[in-house]
Amino acid sequence: MHAVLHALSIAGSMTWEITWALILGFALSAVVQAVVRKSTVVALLGDDRPRTLAVSAGLGVASSSCSYAAVALARSLFRKGANFTASMAFEIASTNLVVELGVILALLMGWQFTAAEFVGGPVMIVMLAVLFRLFLRAGLLRQAREQAERGLAGSMEGHAAMDMSVQRDGSFAGRLFSGEGFTATSHVFVMEWAAILRDLVAGLLIAGAIAAWVPDSFWRGFFFEGHPLATKLWGPVVGPLVAMASFVCSIGNVPLAVVLWKGGISFGGVVAFIFADLLILPIINIYRKYYGARMAAFLLGTFYLAMVIAGYIVEFAFGTLGLIPDQADAKVPMEGVSWNYTTWLNIAFLVLAAVFLVRFLRTGGPAMLRMMGGSPEMGHDRGDHMQHGHH
Repeated sequence: MHAVLHALSIAGSMTWEITWALILGFALSAVVQAVVRKSTVVALLGDDRPRTLAVSAGLGVASSSCSYAAVALARSLFRKGANFTASMAFEIASTNLVVELGVILALLMGWQFTAAEFVGGPVMIVMLAVLFRLFLRAGLLRQAREQAERGLAGSMEGHAAMDMSVQRDGSFAGRLFSGEGFTATSHVFVMEWAAILRDLVAGLLIAGAIAAWVPDSFWRGFFFEGHPLATKLWGPVVGPLVAMASFVCSIGNVPLAVVLWKGGISFGGVVAFIFADLLILPIINIYRKYYGARMAAFLLGTFYLAMVIAGYIVEFAFGTLGLIPDQADAKVPMEGVSWNYTTWLNIAFLVLAAVFLVRFLRTGGPAMLRMMGGSPEMGHDRGDHMQHGHH
């Protein structure tokens, strides 16, 4: 019983440490999604030129999502005419290049990991674009499009298909600060939380259990501690494999990354591990439904290779610049609640979250929430209906 309580206390401490950052990140994302229409996004992603991929990554950063919603949204963009490579760049950015992930990495692991996220993410997108150019054949892409058009459900379909942005014309500020803008922001905010909550809770519990129950000696042996070159070479290779087996996506990965870093995985291994939220086994199965088995295998191979290469580049670039922090300084949060800046920030942002939740409940939000896991067509219809029906 003591062991279980110890694991839960670690999970609770991690939760308290990152609460305000999550609310801030999702609030910023909700603001952007409330004023940027999905039709605008599709129109900008028509090819795989470097400039287009940069735009797609920027739009992905602005529309942060849980991994399941990001994968569903990427297929939705592809079906509406967006380029496949650009859609994948959008998918990567919307889970791995987002504000809340960067803030939480800084809080739990250090600013160097936040920098590594924003360096490694673009590297991964560039590597993926190169691999697609070299190996993606027209026949496979055609099969993938035919499969995508079948519209088989994966996860978070309705959420991905809904366009909850403000439909009225006017300036960014005018649309955002209107009643319709407040409603749209609150709806996106709560939807994003509903989408990610299961994985976030699972990630915190898994990290707490591993931190409490798995001895450091196991990780030290697994990551070849004491053999610096072997550790650097092994980390990016094995990091994504650990992530795939953990079944936790998006931000839920970060608490476990803390445990792995403390256990001896390399700096680049942490980066590859965090990026592999798009290769967990349930999502590979969704790729199979969305694009067919051959494309799912192709995405598995190319994503994995791009993650490993990004991990190596980050490892050796940051190592050369002397920016890799000392693993001896790593610590898993265990102190719980105390009166410090984290507590004051949590109180302030929890009040903001409560304001959004009340608005959501008063403007037909629960009906939309029930549509989140539905078919893309149902989600789209309900999104339009709710958007125009509540101001």
